[in-house]
Amino acid sequence: QITTVSGNEFLLQSDIDFLILDWFHAIKNAIDRLPKERSCTSRNLEFKLRRSSSIELLSSLDTESKEPKPEHRKSLIFRLNYSASDTNDRNRVKSRLKKFISRRPSLKTLQDKGLIKDQIFGSHLHLVCEHEKSTVPQFVRLCIKAVEKRGLDVDGIYRVSGNLATIQKLRFVVNQEEKLNLDDSQWEDIHVVTGALKMFFRELPEPLFPYCFFEQFVEAIKIQDNATRIKSIRSLVKKLPKPNYDTMKILFEHLKKIAAKESVNLMSTQSLGIVFGPTLLRPEKETGNMAVHMLYQNQIVELMLSEYSKIFGSEED
Repeated sequence: QITTVSGNEFLLQSDIDFLILDWFHAIKNAIDRLPKERSCTSRNLEFKLRRSSSIELLSSLDTESKEPKPEHRKSLIFRLNYSASDTNDRNRVKSRLKKFISRRPSLKTLQDKGLIKDQIFGSHLHLVCEHEKSTVPQFVRLCIKAVEKRGLDVDGIYRVSGNLATIQKLRFVVNQEEKLNLDDSQWEDIHVVTGALKMFFRELPEPLFPYCFFEQFVEAIKIQDNATRIKSIRSLVKKLPKPNYDTMKILFEHLKKIAAKESVNLMSTQSLGIVFGPTLLRPEKETGNMAVHMLYQNQIVELMLSEYSKIFGSEED
């Protein structure tokens, strides 16, 4: 870390020794070229080789005296210090951290006191729904409403990525249970809204298609006869927990509207399958069949979009 007289700070860090030495010589040469009358009693450069083999450049500038004495005009120190001798310090830090962690109140205690609120992102779907007393998360409804209002005709909707920093900001607002208005100018980019919606489903601890159903859906999509395949998928969908079924139904109904505008937004059922397949269903444990699984994931979403009315319709349909 280099701190200049004006207060600017810079961090240079590398695991490559010769690169650090190049930095050191470059900075040393720059200092040597500074005017001798520069107000600074000392300039010290110090390298520390940490146990992790990372090397940090530290610079300390002493500006206590505005009229430096000649012998203090410039001094340069270069050292390589191995931090193996710091073992005792690290052990003391570990001990203090353990004591600190052991004294921390539990998550439930903090939630009961209102210090930590229940999160929307990263929580189980059924818990979000229980908290909101609904079967479809409000955030999902708001995103779908916003996209259908101003995103159906947007080229590459759901495929094009939004600004990640803005998506994370939206995520923070939702998790803090602040009043969310997706018509606000800061969420003007519809790709931010779609990015946040995809992130919500991606961060579910258990996907929208529960783990215990994954292999059953894969086996169903393998069925050659189309009518039997649709019937099998429909049967599995009907067995899903209520929050999963209702959320899935409203999401696929929305995506079907996206696909209906394919001539404008260039998002076909196949494109949406590629985007949402790995997001909505995945195996609990990844195996060597990831590429094969991805193909089935895409096909399942694509079939459910193209045959939406048969899969989510009433028995009479």
